[in-house]
Amino acid sequence: MDGSVRRREPRVPETDPTVGVTVDVDRQGEPRHRLVAIGDSLTQGFQSLAVFNTGLSYPAIVAHELGCAERFRYPRYEGLGGLPFNIELLLRDLEARYGRTVDLREAPFALFRARSLMDRVEDYWERGPGLAVPSTTAIMHNLAVFGWDLRDALSKSADECLARIKAPEDDPIMQLVQNACERAALRVLPTQPPAAGALTQLGAAAELGKETDGTGSEHGIETLVVFLGANNALKAVTELKVVWSADGYDDLSRKGDFTVWQPQHFAAELRQVAAEVAGIKARHVIWCTVPHVTIAPVARGVDDKVERGSRYYPYYTRPWIGNDAFDPHRDPKITADEARRVDDAIDEYNDAITAEVCDARRSGMDWYLLETCGLLDRLASRRYAEDAAAQPGWWRPYDLPPALEALTPPPNSRFLAGEAEQRTDGGLFSLDGVHPTTVGYGILAQELIDVMRLAGVKFFRPDGETPREDPVHVDFERLIRKDTLVNRPPGNLDSTLRVIGWADEALDLFRRVFVGF
Repeated sequence: MDGSVRRREPRVPETDPTVGVTVDVDRQGEPRHRLVAIGDSLTQGFQSLAVFNTGLSYPAIVAHELGCAERFRYPRYEGLGGLPFNIELLLRDLEARYGRTVDLREAPFALFRARSLMDRVEDYWERGPGLAVPSTTAIMHNLAVFGWDLRDALSKSADECLARIKAPEDDPIMQLVQNACERAALRVLPTQPPAAGALTQLGAAAELGKETDGTGSEHGIETLVVFLGANNALKAVTELKVVWSADGYDDLSRKGDFTVWQPQHFAAELRQVAAEVAGIKARHVIWCTVPHVTIAPVARGVDDKVERGSRYYPYYTRPWIGNDAFDPHRDPKITADEARRVDDAIDEYNDAITAEVCDARRSGMDWYLLETCGLLDRLASRRYAEDAAAQPGWWRPYDLPPALEALTPPPNSRFLAGEAEQRTDGGLFSLDGVHPTTVGYGILAQELIDVMRLAGVKFFRPDGETPREDPVHVDFERLIRKDTLVNRPPGNLDSTLRVIGWADEALDLFRRVFVGF
């Protein structure tokens, strides 16, 4: 069944975060928790098939600029490159052993080495030190969990995740951490005291909102960010398969059969999420729209676009399958028509999110809209920036921060490529072709900061006491220094992505990781 709505043109992004509705805000007192985030992998800080750099997620970057980084609580996944499997770690390990190329004679040994690394990672999280979950009664400020969609935010708790973790099977050939999402969630959601194990993402945020004693404010949270919904469509490009939602879309045990939610199903789930968010004592709430997942370079358009002025290519496949090598009868793919229908559905999702924000503001709640969909559209290299005929009337290129614009070459939305440890293309997406690099997360953080300043949120120096003057800018020089993919990509990463393609073909990495989402 295909429940998407056909649109002649892409949705026009909403440029006014207030959606044209004025609200009087009570700013008495200082909420105890300055920033809380509910979301999925994009909020948790996922990169290169793993969550590990959570201290550089966009909420953590914003907390740094707010001057409250030391008080901002987030989960950590520091063992063996994170969960479930860090492809940057794999590439650097292969480079250290075999140099910048793996020739035919070395391929069997490289495969054995890759599987050995996967086995060590699997053992670490399933049987070793990663099995122990840190015990704390404090609720995280970053409540995001990779792979989660609207239903997960509504229904999954630590108790539910524990019940879903099965006894691990030590497959000697195809090792990968089982129940990685649930294992990651146990470091996010509260488990102590025992009654806290029943709290969902939304329930945990509500508990933080209640912590108002002695703050002089009726709100326990100053700014709450809600960025959910990408996983209601993402599998269409990560699995390269379009399966529209049907009965069971709202069932934790059945929804994994679908890769794209019909707009009416998405809206039904969204209404429930919005109702719970409305009950959270947060002074400001910022809702993020869902990006067009077909722009992510994990699915590369093949050949020329279907016609002049079109946004779409005839087929979308893996980025390491070249035009000359692509075989539509053999290679994984989605078609131009399928890609357009997915985008049309996402446009409907975003209309529903916008309507929820508008209704809330009319009811006196200080909710805002952050157009992350429009942001990615403006950064889309192959879809718009390099094809003037495809650009809609509203489209304008995104102005990169000066520190990023000064890089050679400036980062773009193509798949990351390099030569001799120098980046030659890409830079906004990490090695999984879905999630941002550290500087990419910095761009998202900057957009969020701009909306927070519109809401009247005060920013301070790292001492937490010295006010900052407008405009408040993210320290991109700091992020560049910390971004290993931008400042020193793996030396075996080339323009043909041969090593990544070999790793995916030999280990089925991308499909197996994203199926768990």
